[in-house]
Amino acid sequence: MKMKSILLGMCLAFSLVACGPKDADIQKDINAKLRDKPGVHVDVQEGVATISGICKDDAFKQNIESTVKETKGVKSVINNCDIQAPNEEPAAAAVIISSDSELDKSVSDVVKAYDGVSATVVGGVVTLSGEIKRNQLQPLMQSLQELKPKKVDNKLTIK
Repeated sequence: MKMKSILLGMCLAFSLVACGPKDADIQKDINAKLRDKPGVHVDVQEGVATISGICKDDAFKQNIESTVKETKGVKSVINNCDIQAPNEEPAAAAVIISSDSELDKSVSDVVKAYDGVSATVVGGVVTLSGEIKRNQLQPLMQSLQELKPKKVDNKLTIK
């Protein structure tokens, strides 16, 4: 009697395992769910889904993994997706440095609005000298920086 119970239990367990979804069916379900996700491939063996391919970012990778895990019959997931490297780094903004004669004329136009301030331009470097009121210093410096010199050397005395 004990032997019959064991055999019956084994037959029942075997039939339950045999009735579970087959790898091909699981694969078909996953492929249907991922039809609109190019660059990703999933292989299923014994209920273990292995994801491979290129994902655009980590969120996309996690979304694919969640979708595969939710598929009936998937026991576990191995996510081997690689995250796509950015194509190019953004180019640095071009810095335009005016020639000394253009820069000198522009600096002179800016400085003439400030009494007691004089400026010289040599090699793209603007050197300020003289006296200035504290509340005038910031507007002067901003105006000069907008001209895009290599450097502004401030030797002004603040009154």
